[in-house]
Amino acid sequence: MKELLGELAGEVVLTVIACLAVAALALVLIRGWERSPLVTGGTGGALLAFLGYGAWELSRPARPGRRGRPAGVAAAAFAGAALFVAYAWSCDCS
Repeated sequence: MKELLGELAGEVVLTVIACLAVAALALVLIRGWERSPLVTGGTGGALLAFLGYGAWELSRPARPGRRGRPAGVAAAAFAGAALFVAYAWSCDCS
């Protein structure tokens, strides 16, 4: 019973965090677009390019000594963003 309640509480906490993060991202996008569409679009484009670079680094075959610090950060950011999107997609934030 204790394990079930622990899992349930953990799932509730993760769902609340995911829903709040999606709402915060939407709010930042809306407020940013109201202030400056150019800066918002440029920032979004730069973020997508960074995440795309991370995805490219993850898909390349590994060779020793090739991946530097920026590539590792980009790959970790892409993996984290992919996990976040997959989890937020599955929760019912309505």
